[in-house]
Amino acid sequence: MDFENKTYQTLNELAEKGGTVILGGAADKKIPLCELKQAFNLEETLYNRSFAGLSVADAVAAYDTFVAPLKPVCILLHLGADDVTSFESDASAFDNAYRSLIQHIKASVSKCTIGIITLKNPENSPVVAELNKHLKYIAESERVDFEDISVNRVWNPKETKEVVSFVYSTGFVHPLKRQRSIYDLVKILFCYN
Repeated sequence: MDFENKTYQTLNELAEKGGTVILGGAADKKIPLCELKQAFNLEETLYNRSFAGLSVADAVAAYDTFVAPLKPVCILLHLGADDVTSFESDASAFDNAYRSLIQHIKASVSKCTIGIITLKNPENSPVVAELNKHLKYIAESERVDFEDISVNRVWNPKETKEVVSFVYSTGFVHPLKRQRSIYDLVKILFCYN
């Protein structure tokens, strides 16, 4: 963990400010950002600041140390996988910690898009399904984006590449200098496998 912390801090010193940052758990650490950027022609500046064992209760400290220095324009929060057991015993503590994180981010960076991403639920766990419902309510109450990846969908990467490439190359986005939608990024980054 200490090596990882030093690595992220060193990378933050070299990093271009103002990109999109993923803050998540162990599964998110393995997202192959470089390969996905290349395969889908992503022009966005993307950073992954995910940690194995990151709980919602510890996320504010992780944000302050590893995400805030990047001055992100968008943060994709994929937290909760390490909180399933504690959520089951005390859902309100989980909700409060998640809301505190969002409020902390809003206070730190006023013009930052925040996206909450659900947990995948391939085994149809009722606890994970309930946690995802709470994430939706939190997103609605805090007025942040919400992306649901919990449902098993058939995803065709080739078709997605063609559609995304067509939409963005025809000028719907580039002339306006707008970033790719959070929905597109979430689909590419969290549903590639």
